[in-house]
Amino acid sequence: MHRETTTFSRRVNRVFTHRADRIAKAVERRGIRTTYELHDRLLSNRKSRALHEANRPALDDVQKRVLAEVEDSGFSVVSFQDLFGDAAHWNELEVMRDGFVAETEADLAKGGEHVRVRAGKEFVVRLHSYGVELGLDDPWFRAGASRRLLDLANTYLGMWSKLEYVDVWYSVPQPAEAQRISSQRWHRDYNDKHLLKVFLYLVDVDEDMGPFQYVPGSQPGGPYAHAWPWQPLGQNYPTEEELEALIPASSIEAFTAPKGTLIFCNTAGFHRGGFSTTDPRVLATATYSSPASLASLTVRSYEVAGSLEALDAATRFALS
Repeated sequence: MHRETTTFSRRVNRVFTHRADRIAKAVERRGIRTTYELHDRLLSNRKSRALHEANRPALDDVQKRVLAEVEDSGFSVVSFQDLFGDAAHWNELEVMRDGFVAETEADLAKGGEHVRVRAGKEFVVRLHSYGVELGLDDPWFRAGASRRLLDLANTYLGMWSKLEYVDVWYSVPQPAEAQRISSQRWHRDYNDKHLLKVFLYLVDVDEDMGPFQYVPGSQPGGPYAHAWPWQPLGQNYPTEEELEALIPASSIEAFTAPKGTLIFCNTAGFHRGGFSTTDPRVLATATYSSPASLASLTVRSYEVAGSLEALDAATRFALS
């Protein structure tokens, strides 16, 4: 009887502990969402909107086209050369790519013990991951901090934005019969509704290399925004069957494109990618979000090496 009572007691304690954990997590999530909304409406983003309104940048024709397309459909595509017009900068990016690919493939050939991956997304090897110190000598960080991209991000978001994330990804090819996992599945990014992500293909990407895919109009404010709508820390992973029953395949964009292609996208809309079954997809990525995101939902992936004093005010704001 004593053993039965002890066993029952342990079972009851486990049930109550599990329930308490669930309640605590639910309360925490509600608190985070409330903090985000407060920073969006009244605190961080309010000041950031005022700064942008007082310092609106002048966009050229290429930037205006990208902005109009992202505002209309949630995405835009342009070549690095058309936006930057800097062959030397592109050459630096290719040198960076070659070094990263060589290091990654050498490490993978030895078992991959030292590659930088995140739990649950082992199919993506990262050049930097989190906690790295970056300076303007890094060619992709320099591109992300440039006014060519920053002016676009700020104008699209309607506020001075934060450069939240910068990295380079190597998507490890998977068996053709493997199941899609994590960001290989359709999802919305939870970290902000004021969001602009940039991808730069560093290799030619075909249909078997896990091209980036997007549902135009699924961004907040679009015609598909009601489908599993965005919310802070939302559960934004419907099954493939659920999404494809609601959104016709003809509406989905798949970005097969040559190296040097820049994709701008509001990834609060539905997207997926990285499911390569042939050759590795190698790309650089940067995320611009609102100050409210860093105040409540996310952390910056890097620290800036050196002083920001020589930079203009909008760039200092984005990197600080």
